[in-house]
Amino acid sequence: MPTSNDPPDVLDRREGPHGEVVLRRHGDLLEIIANGCFLMDTSDGRSERRLVDAALDALAGRPRPDVLIGGLGVGFSLAHAAADPRWGGIAVVEREHAIVEWHLDGPLSVFSAEALADPRAKIVEADLVTYVNETSDTFDALCLDIDNGPGWTVTEGNGNLYSDAGLASCARVLRPGGVLAVWSAQPSPEFEETLRNAGFQRVRTEEIPVARGVPDVVHLGIRPG
Repeated sequence: MPTSNDPPDVLDRREGPHGEVVLRRHGDLLEIIANGCFLMDTSDGRSERRLVDAALDALAGRPRPDVLIGGLGVGFSLAHAAADPRWGGIAVVEREHAIVEWHLDGPLSVFSAEALADPRAKIVEADLVTYVNETSDTFDALCLDIDNGPGWTVTEGNGNLYSDAGLASCARVLRPGGVLAVWSAQPSPEFEETLRNAGFQRVRTEEIPVARGVPDVVHLGIRPG
């Protein structure tokens, strides 16, 4: 039986338009690595679940809100949203075809199969930055977890999402009073200020304790309306 002290086993490795993406098994855990950068694993998921719950809490009882989740990852946010009957539509935007396949008929399906069978849920295979610029769909909540934080992006182009222009695009897909929730591996007072400058209201940062090190956080802001 493999343990966490053994080297990880590579289950799949793909080269895509945004670089290399790898699925590894390390002991009992599955890990996603993009361009050599650790993204996430299946060890916990509390911060990915809190990302979704914090957005719902901020909507203050809005009935059957629709949520857009940016980043499929290992499926924790999707599964948690689908397990909550208060959500209406649940869309997940994922740009890496490999990750989508790992969920549809690969090792990650154990975490997402039930959620993907929910009629409220769908996967949109697209780049999130492009999607928020071009879609005509609108949502009550936008939960972003495509990077390790606003200052630690997986690819350079993702940085535009956290700029004034990128946040304006996020606000464009939010309905009045909708919430933007952004996961980060560390707090960013600079990003809080960018949210305020972009017109978001009730900006705050919620810390999520982790086993060791700096807490994860969720940055939150409300679109006026």
